Amino acid sequence: MGLIGRPRTYHPDRVSTSTERQRRFAQKRAEELQRLRQKLAQKVYHQSQRSDGGTPWSPFAEYDREFHFTLDVCATAANAKCARYFSPAEDGLVQDWGDAICWMNPPYGGQTGQWMEKAYRSSLAGATVVCLVASRTGTRWWHAWVLGKGEIRYRQGRTTFDGYRDPAGFDSVAVIYRPFLV
Repeated sequence: MGLIGRPRTYHPDRVSTSTERQRRFAQKRAEELQRLRQKLAQKVYHQSQRSDGGTPWSPFAEYDREFHFTLDVCATAANAKCARYFSPAEDGLVQDWGDAICWMNPPYGGQTGQWMEKAYRSSLAGATVVCLVASRTGTRWWHAWVLGKGEIRYRQGRTTFDGYRDPAGFDSVAVIYRPFLV
């Protein structure tokens, strides 16, 4: 007995019935949703996963031309911008900044308020401090240690810190504390 019509060939990558097509569509949709959920879970807004990035030379040089810094108060040997600096082991928060002209790019995270308080209090003691910080105008530390206490210079664009591939997820400002402004 001969075959009638063309023989049916089955392809493992191509479904043949509508039920199989619906099942395959639901499976692909579930895989795509899972991939998007994982990607969303990895994306963190306004919170740094690490704080070891250094200040890029271009913003530092812009302020160094004006102030001629003598001390980097929160740096490591790898990212220090001045010959004299305080490393995490020396803890710049407990050191006396004297009457130095200080550059401060604090580690972003929960200690920003402590660094800003130290910068302000050091300016009362005679130091000039230029702080490159996130523009977080709604935080307690901003209202306690920036508004009415320092000069605020807004920066255009977002800074890409050394060691990072992408720009920061926030705008940065320079807050300047001068001894004669207090």
